[in-house]
Amino acid sequence: MNRFTLHELYCFVAVVEEGGFQAAATVLNRSHAAVFAALAKLERQFGIALLDRSGYRVCPTEAGLSLYRRAQSLLREAEALSLHARQMAMGEETELNIVIGDLCPRSKILGLLSRFFADFPNTRLQLHYEAVTGPWERLQKGEADLILHRIDKSDLQLEWIDIGTVSLVPVVAPGFLPFPITDAITPEQMRELTQCVLRDTAQHTEPRSYYVVGGTFQCNVADHEMKKDFILQGMAWGHLPRFMIEEELRDGRLLSIAGRHFPGITEELVVGRRRDRPHGPVAERLWEELEAQTPMMSLVLSSHET
Repeated sequence: MNRFTLHELYCFVAVVEEGGFQAAATVLNRSHAAVFAALAKLERQFGIALLDRSGYRVCPTEAGLSLYRRAQSLLREAEALSLHARQMAMGEETELNIVIGDLCPRSKILGLLSRFFADFPNTRLQLHYEAVTGPWERLQKGEADLILHRIDKSDLQLEWIDIGTVSLVPVVAPGFLPFPITDAITPEQMRELTQCVLRDTAQHTEPRSYYVVGGTFQCNVADHEMKKDFILQGMAWGHLPRFMIEEELRDGRLLSIAGRHFPGITEELVVGRRRDRPHGPVAERLWEELEAQTPMMSLVLSSHET
């Protein structure tokens, strides 16, 4: 029996998943004839019918379904092997693109990156700041090697290192509210007051709003530092990361309005990257360094939560 090829398995899997030869050919960027020939060859080699062609859509036979499951596993292994080979073939990268999101404790992250890249003078650090969904967009478009932000952990294209949690607290300056602070402040009460919100830096994805009371007057700012200044000056209210405002909460320059209707939010901060693209040796070393530093960064964040 002649050995089957990965091309033939890709064709078989595509036909099963797409329900037809033409649809599979379109997905694989192959001709209908090439896909049809690949399936015919597989069936001859194995001596079994892999597809039931009697219906409007082709579907796998019982034997074909069993082979389909094994083929999926084999193709995943083949893709992982190819990715590993490409990574080994890469020399030291000339640059790495890293995106810091709005939830990061920037001074700690910048200190870590400064020390790391001092040991790799031939790799230029291209550092970017993005807010809200901006980091995700950069990562999905291939414009970032890694991001420090929150991610959608259900996205199978991503892998991540958990850094810690970031609490966002709804706060006001003293005298900003025309009513007493209680744990029962409602969105209706806050709707007549200006809310300061962070501007989403994503350019081509649908903008999303987080922690925003509908119908409020809004002022939009670029980052949490500017947002903090607006709130400290009594110009608006809004949510800020607790690690940025511990001192102001202690000395009374900011007041928490967290309560039944505004409980605050906890976000998971991670280092994230694409698992479906190769990473060079410097990127791998940085990933390992960030993983090693996770306990320290987690401790920095947790010290502000107590």
